[in-house]
Amino acid sequence: MTAAGADERPGRGRTWQEVLVTILLVLAALGTSWSSYQATRWTGEQAKVAGRINAIRIDAARAQGLSQSQSQVDVATFIAWVDADRRGETDVADFYAHRFRAEFRPAFNAWMATRPSTNPAAPPTPFAMPQYQLASAQEAERLDAAAAASTAEVLRDLQTASNYVLTVVLYAVVLFFAGMSTKIAGRRLRWILIGIGCLVFVIAIAWIATFPVSVAV
Repeated sequence: MTAAGADERPGRGRTWQEVLVTILLVLAALGTSWSSYQATRWTGEQAKVAGRINAIRIDAARAQGLSQSQSQVDVATFIAWVDADRRGETDVADFYAHRFRAEFRPAFNAWMATRPSTNPAAPPTPFAMPQYQLASAQEAERLDAAAAASTAEVLRDLQTASNYVLTVVLYAVVLFFAGMSTKIAGRRLRWILIGIGCLVFVIAIAWIATFPVSVAV
């Protein structure tokens, strides 16, 4: 029998090849199922976070609108106080001063302490004072920051889903090389194809080990 014929003769080497190919095909199929499941899960996570972002932005818009309304009330009452104070109408000025909003009063008192009528270095209005703080404005800023953080989370979830999809492609490569090895007559070429499949599989497993996992309970 020729050397070529010996190369084709079934033996222990061919048996080990078949066992390895079978294991590789099974693992690649399982990996494909897992990655597909995870890609679906992370796409769902992204959708949930995106829905939460919409709710956060609505709340932020409401808080911002309330902040603007409160600022307008503070400005209107302050202008009315200034007009009355300049006209010397003390009673009217006191009337408006007693109706300042609680958040505006600390800034107004601090501004008055700077003696704005005689001190050229005093801030032009109480609204320039650091004491003028609106809880609604701070809430709007907090919600905007939360929306930005959630947007970043959406991008991470999308990237994770895309990475899992890419591993499905890698598993498909593994399946291709493992499957092709069963169609090749040459023993050495079969080992080369199996080796490439194993290498791609190891790379896929090593990469997927760095991914976060989402499991439905």
